[in-house]
Amino acid sequence: MPRTVRAERAVGADSADSAARADEVQGARPPARPRRTRAALWALPPVAALALVFLYPLALVVWQSFTPEDGGHSTAPYTAVLAEASFREALTNTVLIAVGATAGALLLGLALSLVIAFVPFPGGRALSRFIDIFLAFPSFLITLALLFLYGTVGMANGLWTEMTGAARGPLDFLHTPWGVLLAEITYFTPFVMRPLLAAFSQVDTGQLEAAASLGARPWRIVRKVILPEALPSLAAGGSLVLVLCLNECGIVLFTGAKDVVTLPMLVYTKAILDGDYTGACVVAVVNVALSVALYALYRTVASRTGGGAGPRTGGAPHRAGA
Repeated sequence: MPRTVRAERAVGADSADSAARADEVQGARPPARPRRTRAALWALPPVAALALVFLYPLALVVWQSFTPEDGGHSTAPYTAVLAEASFREALTNTVLIAVGATAGALLLGLALSLVIAFVPFPGGRALSRFIDIFLAFPSFLITLALLFLYGTVGMANGLWTEMTGAARGPLDFLHTPWGVLLAEITYFTPFVMRPLLAAFSQVDTGQLEAAASLGARPWRIVRKVILPEALPSLAAGGSLVLVLCLNECGIVLFTGAKDVVTLPMLVYTKAILDGDYTGACVVAVVNVALSVALYALYRTVASRTGGGAGPRTGGAPHRAGA
């Protein structure tokens, strides 16, 4: 028998054996429908728990917002609340403080991240680790610290009265929108620094060395090399801080800024102080809708940018204190 014929028969036998084994494996596999059914059954308990704990109360708030005090269901509560001057003032304060705090946190976070990531100094690594711990601090703790420092009876005013003999110190701004803005910038800056430091750790050090060897000044290196890599993380961090600032209530409450009314504070005032639960639900629904819209923007920015710069082959930059 020719060698080519035997080879063809051997190849055919191997193909038949492979097909038979494939059929056996395919027959041994369970059908896809039962597996999907079991997966759905496993997912049912957590979904039910989520619906009971979160979605059901939210649905009650939305339902109550369409329920006037005289009974029935209509959009009259929305018309009444949206026409109030207090609501428009609270909405304006919320947007202005959130935008201002976000801008301040972005600028301060970018400056501090550049120093920590690219300027060697003792304790830089420990400071970078402290930022992770700072994210777990409650917002009112930062506000209390600022009150101890810059309050009307704080350390700065106390030092001033002791040195000058004056009856009171010159600092009295924590009860104003500027005090709320300072507290929010202080608290939310680490939320910008964390993704920035992660992005800076992926910057190619070869590009920095090449730019420096060509005579580029530090600011030009930052503007031409570092910032393009950091813009995605900067945008994602800024979007997250904006969402958090819109819903911040503890800082405004603990600063004692009575004239600074934001949407969360208006919900508290209507529900607790005025007993207007329907009006409070209306403001809460508006605040939730605004927050969800901005969160969708944040997720869009994060998904399109990949949450920061991708890894580089040149290694990480020299971290401070390393």
